Amino acid sequence: MTSSHLLTGVRPYGEDPTDILIADGQIAALGPEAASQAPSGTQRHDLEGLVALPGLVDLHTHLREPGGESAETVFSGTRAAAVGGYTAVFAMANTHPVQDNAGVVEQVLRLGREAGWVDVHPVGAVSQGLEGKHLSEMGAMAHSAARVRVFSDDGKCVSDPVLMRRALEYVKAFDGVIAQHSQDPRLTEGSQMHEGAVSAELGLRGWPAVAEESIIARDVLLAEHVGSRLHVCHLSTAGSVDLVRWAKGRGIQVTAEVTPHHLLLTDELARSYSPLYKVNPPLRTAEDVEAVRQALADGTIDVVGTDHAPHPLESKDCEWQAGAFGMTGLETALPVLIETMVSTGRMSWRDLARAMSTVPALIGRLRDQGQGLSVGASANITVVDPSVRRLVDPRAQWTASTNTPYAGMELPGQVIATFLHGRPTVLGGAPTATQED
Repeated sequence: MTSSHLLTGVRPYGEDPTDILIADGQIAALGPEAASQAPSGTQRHDLEGLVALPGLVDLHTHLREPGGESAETVFSGTRAAAVGGYTAVFAMANTHPVQDNAGVVEQVLRLGREAGWVDVHPVGAVSQGLEGKHLSEMGAMAHSAARVRVFSDDGKCVSDPVLMRRALEYVKAFDGVIAQHSQDPRLTEGSQMHEGAVSAELGLRGWPAVAEESIIARDVLLAEHVGSRLHVCHLSTAGSVDLVRWAKGRGIQVTAEVTPHHLLLTDELARSYSPLYKVNPPLRTAEDVEAVRQALADGTIDVVGTDHAPHPLESKDCEWQAGAFGMTGLETALPVLIETMVSTGRMSWRDLARAMSTVPALIGRLRDQGQGLSVGASANITVVDPSVRRLVDPRAQWTASTNTPYAGMELPGQVIATFLHGRPTVLGGAPTATQED
């Protein structure tokens, strides 16, 4: 049976200090009466002045297992997620074998439960083998033990409009959502970075903004036509923001995410020729960064998804053209959001909780995540010290890979504690040594 915990002096959403009692996996009491209601044997945690948030939910995580264990495993990736303040992650389908049938998604679900760091929700592939030709076994995955509700070929775009239409129509039967990697493959063949002044100077083939924007424009119209839910993965350009804002104004069921790296980094970093800054979609211009920050602040962009993409050392310790696309992000997402959005006054802590917990849980149709900090809610809680500033050291992170673009940067905030359904997975800023029964 899960033990009880008393968090004293915490500031829910950065507001007035109070106490939180956790018992039987739920928030049992909140306020001055919490201490008096604590049963005998309750573990007390003095967290005076630290910010308490609902456990973070990531709609966009690559855990690599099965098949990519040289870069990450479900165990190592979810441990990193817990250290980053997450209590639930959606594991993308581009594994080997691909998560395109009930057997594989149930395997990922089981691996997540065995690891025990966060709730793992497998994302089902839209197409068989991510090949973009035939629909995957979406119905079987939706009705499997994994209860898949999010489907994506992320890493590849569902570029065939007929297949995309059929997928949007199919998921309506079980209230699913198609999460699209918006990239026209014909416009980006051989691309290495954002197409613009920097790519021209460096002589690298560019990835034009229109390759993202044209797919988003097509897909929001398809979603409107069939009356289905569309989620835009890792939106990165000012033009994409305008399209999503227009679609929402028409009442189309579209949501959008932005990654932490697209909120902070620009294509100027490609001048280093370090593959650590090579990602898909690519780092964009300062003007694009400003546009996505504003869109996240005003709600046009709904959520922050890490697109945590670990790679083996040899895939990044090489020349730019040979480097793999992708960056790690689970342990640095919250610090980047504090730096770019909270510290700048663009977002409050409640706004951050909406974008990193409440809305991702709603999009993924989770029943016991993103509920907030209220009596009776499942005790998924993250406690962060926003006053700490730390240098990012890849060797000190808990992910199995070191391809962080923030190495050597100083970022604010450290997760001090994470509770998953009332059980501590992180205490004192480190993963708990043992798991409670």
